[in-house]
Amino acid sequence: MKRFLPDFAYDEIAAEFAPSFRAAQIFQWVYRRYVTDFEQISTLPKTMRADLAERFTLEGVAIAAKQTSEDGSVKYLFRLADGHTIEAVLLLMREEQRDDEEHTLKQAQYTICLSTQVGCKIGCAFCMTAKGGFERNLSAGEIVSQVLLIKRDRLMDAEKGLNIVYMGMGEPLDNLDNVAKAIAILSCKDGLNISPRRQTLSTSGISPKIAALGKMNLGVLLAISLHAVDNETRLRLMPINKAYDIASIIAAVRAYPIDLRKRVMFEYLMIKGINDSLECAKKLVKLLSGLRAKVNLIAFNPHEGSDFERPSAAAIEAFQRLLLDRGLLCVVRQSRGIDIDAACGQLRERLGVKAALV
Repeated sequence: MKRFLPDFAYDEIAAEFAPSFRAAQIFQWVYRRYVTDFEQISTLPKTMRADLAERFTLEGVAIAAKQTSEDGSVKYLFRLADGHTIEAVLLLMREEQRDDEEHTLKQAQYTICLSTQVGCKIGCAFCMTAKGGFERNLSAGEIVSQVLLIKRDRLMDAEKGLNIVYMGMGEPLDNLDNVAKAIAILSCKDGLNISPRRQTLSTSGISPKIAALGKMNLGVLLAISLHAVDNETRLRLMPINKAYDIASIIAAVRAYPIDLRKRVMFEYLMIKGINDSLECAKKLVKLLSGLRAKVNLIAFNPHEGSDFERPSAAAIEAFQRLLLDRGLLCVVRQSRGIDIDAACGQLRERLGVKAALV
């Protein structure tokens, strides 16, 4: 059975093909020139190309469908080799800026939100992914391929920098070994060359695995999906809080090795009447006291079948103002893709968890 080449790290490919510089050539052609056939790697001897084709494949993930938002965001539905589907989103964070003579002043900035599992075990009340249940972990190559296929589809220059957020379908810390390997593959200088400092791992708060991640010293940024300031509310939103309550999460974050130039991000999904009061804001300031923290406020993105509502713009602004006035760094994340199936799992649910599209 052929092996999926994106599952293999640089050192593993170097061990398969001698001399070792062949690994650099393979990585450069696959991840920088976007080849889809080993025969296209013209710098390899014909015998080596034939050996590659006999033992490996590049066909393990394919684009099944995509939706483009008016704001430039693109949602991708990927079909895996076993027929399961996952989602990723390309977010346009800043449009390209040009002068009157069409010279580029500032390049467009993009973030890719990646999935790490087919489905999810966490079962958050506000998330569409939970409706499909959990099927399996993604391999490292299935995670990496989401970036590769998006760059290829968008005809992005190989040198184009990207930010990566492990915040799509699934809980990254539930698949830590494969996520760690994907981080290494994505950051390989002969490949996609995305620095770990531009990669953020977002977790619902599995306290022991936050500690394990810290010991790996991967260099990635850490984001905590907090969403509440008391255990009762958080348990209502996130059943995982029964096993790992807020106190255990904060303790794990305090012990996490943080680059002094960086901060731990706390994601706070604001839901009308649930966690958007000024009293909640005051409790959040107290909870994060003493931490190098940054709070990302996210307005709930309504989707069919949910009982939750989006808070008013005034409520969000007042919440942010209180945090800033108390010295807590806080930004309101701009909503993206509201005009498409933007919520995690929404496109997958609508088209079916197994896609037959091409």
